[in-house]
Amino acid sequence: MRKTLGLEGIAGALIVFLAIAIVTLQDPVIGGGMMLFVAGLALIAKGIADSTMRAFGMK
Repeated sequence: MRKTLGLEGIAGALIVFLAIAIVTLQDPVIGGGMMLFVAGLALIAKGIADSTMRAFGMK
């Protein structure tokens, strides 16, 4: 994971999860919505990356 994301990527992911955890402590419904939003963004990013790799013949 460290090779793929780098230290900055891992730190960024930890900060995002920490922020969502803080929001979830205050309001669980909003925290759940934020988690769904982040998961959706991750799926979109994966789809774009896969599509780009296929376009260049790498997958």
